[in-house]
Amino acid sequence: MNARYILSFCTVLVLSEALLAGSINALGTADGKTPITDTWLTAKTKIALFANARIKGSEISVEALRGAVIIRGKVDSDKARQTAEGIAKEIPGVTSVKNNLQVMAPSIREVIDDKDEAITTRVAGQIAKDSQLKQAGILVQTFAGVVSLSGEISDIVTSAHASWAAWQVPGVKLVKNELRVKEKA
Repeated sequence: MNARYILSFCTVLVLSEALLAGSINALGTADGKTPITDTWLTAKTKIALFANARIKGSEISVEALRGAVIIRGKVDSDKARQTAEGIAKEIPGVTSVKNNLQVMAPSIREVIDDKDEAITTRVAGQIAKDSQLKQAGILVQTFAGVVSLSGEISDIVTSAHASWAAWQVPGVKLVKNELRVKEKA
């Protein structure tokens, strides 16, 4: 009986520790359910930056550590640099933003005016080549160089990765990420 009591007590301690460790890593919750982690902050910031037309043509990387977001890369203007910082500051859970963006001439990013069908084909091909995205069931549509991504995906990191993959295709002027994260049962 004593051994059974000790075993039960140890099990409760281990489970409590696991639950406590999970909540320590989260910085809060986004919608009452989704824990705000550094991965969540990074993905949410990337999506918000990709969705903003004022910073199109930018090559921005995002990193988060304990709520502090660092943005690095190249933008077309000082206004785009300031806009990117403002967008990152507005993400729930972000405690601070370090802006390491460099302003570069717009000629750095080659913009190709293509027909929408060709852009859609290239973006779909880019997604099909990516091991993380090819089975995600992402729908691609293009109108006037603006690529729309839609469908249901497994997590927010996949959503950010899809935006990044689409943005890298020549001719893309803007990426609208309308992907929905599947609710876990």
